Amino acid sequence: MNGYGRGFFGMPPVVKNLVIINVIMLLALYAANAFFNINLIAILGLYYPQSELFKPYQIVTHMFMHADFWHLFFNMFALYMFGQVLESVWGPKRFLIYYFVCGLGAALTHETVIYFQYQKLTGGLSPDQLAEVINYGYRYALTDGSQAMIGVQEILLTPTVGASGAVFGVLLAFGVLFPNTQLMLLFPPIPMKAKYFVIIFGAMEFGLAVTQPGSYIAHAAHVGGMLFGYLLIRYWRKTTKTLY
Repeated sequence: MNGYGRGFFGMPPVVKNLVIINVIMLLALYAANAFFNINLIAILGLYYPQSELFKPYQIVTHMFMHADFWHLFFNMFALYMFGQVLESVWGPKRFLIYYFVCGLGAALTHETVIYFQYQKLTGGLSPDQLAEVINYGYRYALTDGSQAMIGVQEILLTPTVGASGAVFGVLLAFGVLFPNTQLMLLFPPIPMKAKYFVIIFGAMEFGLAVTQPGSYIAHAAHVGGMLFGYLLIRYWRKTTKTLY
């Protein structure tokens, strides 16, 4: 591994800049809301493509938006803990590619799950009901419509934010590259090898994605980030002699 110092100023450049950008965006979220009454999540969060609120740039910008301090903290803490190790062995360019592939793959996985939910809900609506939701549902809350109409409206009006998909991909890569590294868990405080940690987390997220597809936590995105990360690592192993 290349040697990097400890602490914020010792972080490798990509991880450091990702942390800085994410922190700035959370501060911008608070400032825009406090001084201009503007909700940046509603602008930069990722909406379902069928939504009136969807914009193509959201495919990237949603990765740098977080709902609150703790959402940001846990993602950036994991990125700091595992990302800097990966960047030190891969180099900045490869790590940045990996990070974005995981993040975009997570978004694709999440939107695919949302697509099937959307198709299931709209299948039970008449053309007039569907038109009402699509054309006017973003303007007012549907309280007197059918449950399917309300469900479609929630899909169209709920943005996805966060770096979690990319961070789960980073976690997966650490487990693949350093499977026998001992990690000390916080809850409960017991040591565990990285490979088991990744397997347990991956299984939990997959189970939650299957059993709670409508959850406000995008479990499918977490699974997608890990899946696309694993596929990219497999591709690199086939096309290069080593991952280092």
